Amino acid sequence: MSQTMSSHAARRIALSAHGFARRRAVTPGPRQFVSVLNSLGVLQIDSVNVFERSHYLPIFARLGAYDKSALDALTLRTPTRVTEWWAHEATFLRTEDLPLWGWKMRMLRERDLSDESSWANAHASELDWVRSELAERGPSLARQIETDVGRTRGTWWDWSTVKQALEMLFRWGEVAVAGRTSTFERRYALAEQVLPEHVRTAEVSREDAVRELVRRAARATGIATASDLADYYRLPENVTTQAIRELQDAGELTHVHVDGWTRGSRALDAWMPKGQVRPRAIDAAALLSPFDPVVWSRQRAERLYDFRYRIEIYTPRHKRMYGYYVLPVLIGDRLAARVDLKSDRKAGVLRVHSAWAEPHAPADTVERLSQVLRAAARWQEHDSISVGSRGDLANALAQALSASRHETS
Repeated sequence: MSQTMSSHAARRIALSAHGFARRRAVTPGPRQFVSVLNSLGVLQIDSVNVFERSHYLPIFARLGAYDKSALDALTLRTPTRVTEWWAHEATFLRTEDLPLWGWKMRMLRERDLSDESSWANAHASELDWVRSELAERGPSLARQIETDVGRTRGTWWDWSTVKQALEMLFRWGEVAVAGRTSTFERRYALAEQVLPEHVRTAEVSREDAVRELVRRAARATGIATASDLADYYRLPENVTTQAIRELQDAGELTHVHVDGWTRGSRALDAWMPKGQVRPRAIDAAALLSPFDPVVWSRQRAERLYDFRYRIEIYTPRHKRMYGYYVLPVLIGDRLAARVDLKSDRKAGVLRVHSAWAEPHAPADTVERLSQVLRAAARWQEHDSISVGSRGDLANALAQALSASRHETS
């Protein structure tokens, strides 16, 4: 028996599952960080540092200002509690969850080695050499191993080959990330050098792993279509569909329809976890990373929030609609605005290059966005905020912030 609900209710359910209905701790610390990671499953990694690296932002959005060095202690050091793998795109995830990806590591290795023309088969000796280097050196940066190439193998084997070999062994699970440097470089190690033995030796079948990942995706999204659930952990749609069927038969998932969720003339099927919280209201005010689970599926963002979002970093400047590094702004239960931000660390200024309102923005959007930007500036240890010349919110926002102005190029 299916349930039907409004799109407003679906939005509130999704945002509650994403962690926006919780009361914020006065001083967020490791326990709160792990709680966010538990609810989201992963923190997506991106190296762009124009405002702030992506993985810091979901924590800020949900918990407010916090000490980034405390998060670094979990994510950038030896993977005791948190490690990295391709669990969506490049992500931080709990080290204990790594066995759920053993089936995919094996699949990738078998695929690469079964193709006689593959890079892995063409560079088998180089892969062996990288393995032996890590065994001898222990945890190392790619550039440190590259230094040994010139000394032991000659100049014909370049840095890109070292990096590709390391990344391939990482995808296969033979290599793990042993932390990162202050400049965000990965430090690689053989898995047995850094991962706990019970993590390395645990075996989970593909069927059990996919079922558990779909279960977690359902909890993390709150309400989702089959394609939403498959996308969350980049799972094949056919095995996701089978897992949904099994979880529904077991009473763990409830089939629902959401008003307006259609493909052509056909209503889309969706599912909720049993006992899913259904808040009457969400009173959020947050900046979202372009890689926050709220918006990382652009189709889902349009369906849930009527918010069309494309990151424009790789778009030529004259073709950009909104700006270079544009963050969605969550106000209440709506994606109400977007701002193009830059941390000018040398000048100690948070630069709002542009600010734009969505058609459904609440009346208090400027007031609440100004509060969020002040908090962001303090978190980034900036002394002031400057607002640029672009966007229909720019003038009102500058006035609310009593901010200086700059021309947006």
